[in-house]
This record gives sequence, C-alpha cells and structure tokens, in this order.
Amino acid sequence: MKRMHVFISGRVQGVAFRHYTVETARSLNLGGWVRNLDDGRVEALFEGDDAAVDAMLAWCNKGPSLSRVTHVDMQEEPFSTQYEDFKIRY
Repeated sequence: MKRMHVFISGRVQGVAFRHYTVETARSLNLGGWVRNLDDGRVEALFEGDDAAVDAMLAWCNKGPSLSRVTHVDMQEEPFSTQYEDFKIRY
C-alpha cells in the first residue's frame, strides 16, 4: 500500500483536470483528494494499492486531453487508511 502527495504544473486548471482526476482515482479504487492551488497548480493525495497509485501517477503526467502537464512533483508519505473515497477539496 502506498500514499503519494503530488503537485502538478502546466495547463491544469480550467480543463476539468480535477473532475478527471476524481474519475480516474475512483476507477482505480484510490482514496484521497485533489484541489486547485492559487498559483495555478493542482495538488492531490493518492492512497491505495501500489500498482493503482503508480497507474494514477502515470495518468497525472498526461492528464485529460485539454491539459498540458509540464511537471509532476511527487513525495511518498507514510500510508494510512484516512481516506475511504476520492474527492475534490475546495
């Protein structure tokens, strides 16, 4: 089990990035959250099976079709069972 905290840079706001992140994370049975940051980046926390988290991280490097991801900063954190679902934070 793995937990990753990520910051995604590029054209990632105004392109439904959060919506597709939720859809993809839920399809992979991950817990956590995603939110827009004031500096134009998207921040997310993914928690779940190692392979599912890795698949989510690979998706984050591409994003939805209208996005242009330029960088993904990733930091592994200690796994917890804090999140049962995946949601958008405001």
